Amino acid sequence: MLDQELACCTAPYLTERTSGLVQRRTEAIRSAAAAEKEKDSGGEEDEARRGEEEEDDKGDSKETRLTLMEEVLLLGLKDREGYTSFWNDCISSGLRGCMLVELALRGRVQLEACGVRRKSLLARKVICKSDAPTGDVLLDEALKHIKETQPPETVQSWIELLSGETWNPLKLHYQLRNVRERLAKNLVEKGVLTTEKQNFLLFDMTTHPLTNSPIKQRLVKKVQDSVLEKWVNDPHRMDKRVLSLILLAHSSDVLENAFAPLQDEQYDLGMKRVHTLLELEPEKESTKPNANELMWAVVAAFTK
Repeated sequence: MLDQELACCTAPYLTERTSGLVQRRTEAIRSAAAAEKEKDSGGEEDEARRGEEEEDDKGDSKETRLTLMEEVLLLGLKDREGYTSFWNDCISSGLRGCMLVELALRGRVQLEACGVRRKSLLARKVICKSDAPTGDVLLDEALKHIKETQPPETVQSWIELLSGETWNPLKLHYQLRNVRERLAKNLVEKGVLTTEKQNFLLFDMTTHPLTNSPIKQRLVKKVQDSVLEKWVNDPHRMDKRVLSLILLAHSSDVLENAFAPLQDEQYDLGMKRVHTLLELEPEKESTKPNANELMWAVVAAFTK
């Protein structure tokens, strides 16, 4: 009798407790399922995002793999003839300036500290920040010279030394020879140019006509867009590599080639904005946050 009464008393409690456990277990299962679904959904979104980024990288891979020297040379080369203008006497030193800026952008070199008295950009020495190989023979060769030279040299001196424009016979070994030809061969290996022999009456010359037009078209469009469609009216909001390309292409006397296809109005507007960049004061611009001091030092060397 007592057992029956106990059973009657505890039955509702057990039923309630059991139903509570079942309910909590069901809620837990639902929560886990929802979390799993959300995770899968997030994973799919992340995967899609990664896919889009990879697709973007894939689309720009041929463009971004070009160094500043190769881009400047490509702008200067005549597409069909495969050589630069015979009247261009600026591109040689311009390409050496490209090397210094490329090394700076890759974190290999920098200017020495300005000091308490704040030396000018052209008075400060170039020092090696890292001697890690860049994967480019010309850049590694220039980096080796900079690392091993004591005392260090200034940006102006390095442009002259790497170009071979020095009266000191003891420093002629710094000259990087056949730079244009070596850069052209790099572009041949990258599928941008080809190699031909042309006869110029008295001599034969190796030329490198353009074979991959889309790459050069993307390069030209990048330069045009930077001062037209994507103009931001502030050099420090521009991509450092694109800004360097514009300024160095002008110093190498090849920037005009990028604007030649434009209509008159666009050409005038683009060149007006380029001159806005050229009129900037390198000393002042180099002191602004996130500025590439060495790049502005190279600009100062060409505009002094």
